[in-house]
Amino acid sequence: MADLSTTLVAAPSAPPAALAAQAWLLEPPPSHERRGLLREESARLVDSLLVRVARGRGALDVAIGDGLGTLSVGDRALRLGFSGIGDYACERLGMEPGTAKRTARLARALRERPALREAVRRGDVSARKATVVLPVASGEAEAAWVERARTSTVRALEVAVREERAARGGGSEGTDRDEPWERVDLALGPEERARVDAALELAGKLLGAASPRWQRLEAMAQEFLGAHPDRCADVGTGEGDGGGGLDASAAEWLDAARAALEEETACWAALEAIDPVLAPELDCDDGDLHRLDAELRSLVAMQARWDELLGHLAMLLRSLGLWRDAGFVSFAHYCEERLGMAARTVEQRATLERRLHALPALRVALRDGRVSYEKARLVASVADDASVDLWIARAESSTCAALRREIDSAGDAQMCARSELSVCVPSRVASLLDAAFRAARAAAGTWLTPGECLVQVADHFITTWEGAVRARRSRHRAVLARDRGCCRVPGCSHAAAHLHHVLFRSRGGDDAGDNLVSLCAAHHLHAVHRGWVRVWGRAPDALRWELGVRPGGPPLVVYEPAAR
Repeated sequence: MADLSTTLVAAPSAPPAALAAQAWLLEPPPSHERRGLLREESARLVDSLLVRVARGRGALDVAIGDGLGTLSVGDRALRLGFSGIGDYACERLGMEPGTAKRTARLARALRERPALREAVRRGDVSARKATVVLPVASGEAEAAWVERARTSTVRALEVAVREERAARGGGSEGTDRDEPWERVDLALGPEERARVDAALELAGKLLGAASPRWQRLEAMAQEFLGAHPDRCADVGTGEGDGGGGLDASAAEWLDAARAALEEETACWAALEAIDPVLAPELDCDDGDLHRLDAELRSLVAMQARWDELLGHLAMLLRSLGLWRDAGFVSFAHYCEERLGMAARTVEQRATLERRLHALPALRVALRDGRVSYEKARLVASVADDASVDLWIARAESSTCAALRREIDSAGDAQMCARSELSVCVPSRVASLLDAAFRAARAAAGTWLTPGECLVQVADHFITTWEGAVRARRSRHRAVLARDRGCCRVPGCSHAAAHLHHVLFRSRGGDDAGDNLVSLCAAHHLHAVHRGWVRVWGRAPDALRWELGVRPGGPPLVVYEPAAR
């Protein structure tokens, strides 16, 4: 195999042609040919390509993180018209909001640790390792922890950090990990579904209209357990398992297996050593937020070319189980130790790549830039051969926030037709629901199906909280209901808190419904009234929005009524 590392260091903005050509030659073998697969050789080949791609992509990720860290300070995201860094990254960069927030948080923390920041920028220390040592790599101890991070595994660093924090009296809690998620599927009849939906709607009024379904289920389960304690187990707090969904014995086994493989493989010495890649510097300190936005969008466009290769190779490695042949306990273990990336980030791209094989029209739209990565991920979750073109058209003409709400509504309709409830929840919420269901059966004195248990939980929540929801004045309630309780600024994922007069009352605007629009507090009190967001027209569907308004220049983005 040709040595491609020099090319990667010199030009991280795009995958070298030789690397891309080798990657796209590899395709998943048919099931009947897998038994004859040369697994060890295949693992080394795919790993060699995948690590090179991860290095190139990771270098761009560091620069993007610097920019997001800058935008996340103070009111900078609001000056561009977005209520937070998550909404900005989702709509402007096509990034998953949670990923953007974690990346920005890491970048801000690294600015207080110059030695660690430089090691990450040079590619000597992965972002995953940097996240692990952040709690202890400060002051005079920073240099020693940086040197340790260069040579130690993620597992060894986690152990050392736990011991150091315990010695300092700061506790031995686990490091920041992506929490695993689980899908909860429940069979519900029409009447049962109506009772559960009523409880979910009530929880939405208490938590905010933008609260996801899993948060509402969490609140319902917590309320039920507060009145009906689960005598069988102490679950749902995240204590003792780091909030990651593993009990103590499973976590101990996993740590022991990781340590044993490190020793057995001499920290994977047989795998090809890949040179680090230097991250580009991003000039983001001159206060020109529009120029910073343009640089970030340029970096994300470059990264998209790496992401497609990353998803393709990760799909191969995961679907064939080649991480086992490379000497790792799990695919997540491989991602952290070998790629230096969060497992969830890699898994998302591998999952999307598998869907792109089934939906080639979506791949074309993604490559052409007609849909962003986040929109492609949303479309892939719901589209099939018959509907993909329609969903692509909807994605092109709407924001990520609006597309997500439309997909959720479509999913709700399908689940109602099938008499079921299906929702992805964090593992801690799944454990909490299990505890609530046990408590429901104990309170009933008989066996109940999971669906029947959820109905008991829902009925209790309604009985407890329906009288506590404050009735708003008629006009306020009507406008919020019309706008579905959500902020109407394009791309905003927050719940509405205020009503805004499109034509200010000071300029003759009245209280008619077509002059009132629902906004979140940040957009209403800061963005609109400080002139960073402008809106005019007639609510709700004939409004023109300008985001990122600035003196002497065009706004960052304009949303015409037809585009909504």
